[in-house]
Amino acid sequence: MRKYLRLVGRLAIVMVALLLVAGVAFANLSPELGGKPTKNQRAAYAKSGHYRDGEFQNLVPTEQLTGGSLVSVMWKFLFSSVPNETPTAPLPTQQLDSLSITRKTPDMVRVTWFGHSASLVEIGGKNILLDPMLSVKMGPLPLLTPKRYNPALAITAEQLPLIDAVLISHDHYDHLDYQTIRRLKDKVAHFYVPLGVGAHLLAWGVDSARVRELDWNDSVQLPGLTIVSTPARHFSGRGLTNRNSTSWSSWVMKSATKRVFYSGDGGYGPHFQTIGAQHGPFDLAIMECGQYNENWAQIHMMPEQTVRATQDVRGRVLLPVHWGAFTEAHHAWNEPVRRASAEAAQLLLPITTPRLGQPIVLSAGPLPQERWWQ
Repeated sequence: MRKYLRLVGRLAIVMVALLLVAGVAFANLSPELGGKPTKNQRAAYAKSGHYRDGEFQNLVPTEQLTGGSLVSVMWKFLFSSVPNETPTAPLPTQQLDSLSITRKTPDMVRVTWFGHSASLVEIGGKNILLDPMLSVKMGPLPLLTPKRYNPALAITAEQLPLIDAVLISHDHYDHLDYQTIRRLKDKVAHFYVPLGVGAHLLAWGVDSARVRELDWNDSVQLPGLTIVSTPARHFSGRGLTNRNSTSWSSWVMKSATKRVFYSGDGGYGPHFQTIGAQHGPFDLAIMECGQYNENWAQIHMMPEQTVRATQDVRGRVLLPVHWGAFTEAHHAWNEPVRRASAEAAQLLLPITTPRLGQPIVLSAGPLPQERWWQ
């Protein structure tokens, strides 16, 4: 028996070692993991004021896990479920083509949400694409990562019109998608990204002349449009060894007559009031609302906090995103929009809930408010 146990133990050690070797090899070989900032770039990041000891920091102390261990959280996610965790059928989608979303005037603001956080914002006569995760499968290990509810999106990357700017909030797989970037890169004039994220794009073949990294409060001026990188409260990393090696942002878009805010991912914090005071009011706030958990209380918002954050940035209308595509947390797939809608109604905050691919046009009549998700 002792010899048998020793043999089993040795085999287990060998298997663990092989898995570690395979994991390291994969981390070094898979293009999905992206690139790494250079030594000179890392030295320059220290000037930002929120980069220390090789990692980017939040404005306020932030824990990625609260009230539990990583093992317990992962165990719960992998081996337990909640009712209605995924929809029973593909979600209703309005199919689009490139012509239907290019007929516009310079003073029109039109926003089309494609699911999760991917959205096309047409403002100031420009096409601005937010966090374009337009793949059905996520990340380098699709068998282990969430799969999109729908087998196809309202539009493919190839069908999108020419894009004036892509804005990336951070480098997690559900916001920065390798396959989408590869399909989009030749029709995008500019990629504006947080510090460090440019290394991923360069590794994927994006022309360096099209990539610009912005620190918090940096801005760029396009004809008729100002884009500002603003703080968020989150974290980053695409592998086991590069946690917080790149920064994260929210984004402000200002034309001569309209203002739109995109929160990116992140927990609730005082930065929302600061952004509202500096750049608001906003005609539309596109806000994270979904994939939350009590153990992630400082890096993701609960739906009620999403509504409060919208008020903080002085948003006149809330468009909740970060739901409607993937199950990444322990709640019903439509719980985020149900809770946010209830809170918004109580606080008299206008909210719009378009179907996937259904464009909304500001100042052109009632916005979509159909409760299609019930």
